[in-house]
Amino acid sequence: MALNSMTGFACAEGGNDACTWVWELKSVNAKGLDARLRLPHGFERIEAEARGRIQKSCKRGNISASLNVNWTRAAGTYRVNRDALDGILELLPELRAHAPDAAQPTLDGLLGLKGVIETVDEPLDDDAQAALEAAVLADLDRAVEDLGTMRRSEGAQLAAVLGQQLARIGELCGQVGELAALRPDAIKARLVEQVRELAEAVPAVSEDRLAQEAAMLMLKADVREELDRLDAHGAAARDLLAADGAVGRKLDFLCQEFNREANTLCSKSSDVALTQIGLELKTVIDQMREQVQNIE
Repeated sequence: MALNSMTGFACAEGGNDACTWVWELKSVNAKGLDARLRLPHGFERIEAEARGRIQKSCKRGNISASLNVNWTRAAGTYRVNRDALDGILELLPELRAHAPDAAQPTLDGLLGLKGVIETVDEPLDDDAQAALEAAVLADLDRAVEDLGTMRRSEGAQLAAVLGQQLARIGELCGQVGELAALRPDAIKARLVEQVRELAEAVPAVSEDRLAQEAAMLMLKADVREELDRLDAHGAAARDLLAADGAVGRKLDFLCQEFNREANTLCSKSSDVALTQIGLELKTVIDQMREQVQNIE
């Protein structure tokens, strides 16, 4: 089995003398492929490369990738945030009017306010920045690989569940074929009785009309065509379970076709046992489609 799930989680950590970092990848169901990245300041230029590496590994799913960086090197210099300081100084007259007896602000008090003094990191040189980005992307590759491993593991579990559901659909179709009410002699006897009742109810009905009604009743009683199509859909689904690549959309389409045939089978039913089997068939197909929504 080569199915991949669309749900998963992975993370990878790394670091050097300047900083440490953590990648976190989360994947959920989606109709297509959507890779969203959240990168800290200074790492904008690796966004396109990172997105490409994720898209190369995954075919479907909504994938969120976040990079958290913690700088460990010493701060370069300090500077005064003029905008923050000016804003505080502009408020002082208003504050004195409300609290005239308060002590005058001191310089160290103003500089100690949050946001007034900022640290300014010295930028890395080009070689150091390139080395850092290469290391960060290498750890992204590890996270993507781990995400793929988890998606494949869940895909294998889904394949097992779908295999059981397909087997159950086959069993139910076999039960339909074994129903005594669907045997040719039973269909013929029921048809004769229905035609007789129609002739008695409407004595003036023509022989052509009787023939038409008989043909319609026979067509409605015969579910072999629906069983054949259900069998064909089951074979196609089993082939997809063993195929490589993203098959989720194809399996979803097959589930719709399964449901269409089950609905037709139920609509043709004039037998309680057939109706019960048809309803159980629809239940299994609905459960199968729920699982298929998770497949890449």
